[in-house]
Amino acid sequence: MDKKIREILEQKIQRQPKDEIISLVNSLESDDALNNPFVYGIIIGRLYNSFYYQSRRILKRDPTKQEFSEFIKLLEEHKNELSKITS
Repeated sequence: MDKKIREILEQKIQRQPKDEIISLVNSLESDDALNNPFVYGIIIGRLYNSFYYQSRRILKRDPTKQEFSEFIKLLEEHKNELSKITS
């Protein structure tokens, strides 16, 4: 792995928004989703990544806590659809 990429990844690991990640997992937690944690993790990661980087691209800034809360509510609205993907 390239040294610069490794340094960036290590910085990102240290700056993980733990509260946001825990909120994401709690918002979608269901028995079906927990049956396939790998797929569940990929879905959570992709959705969070899309939310974060689209906010950066469109709004030219990091998402606010309010916007993150709205993102969580959107996920909760689609909980059944997302759990079907993981089963």
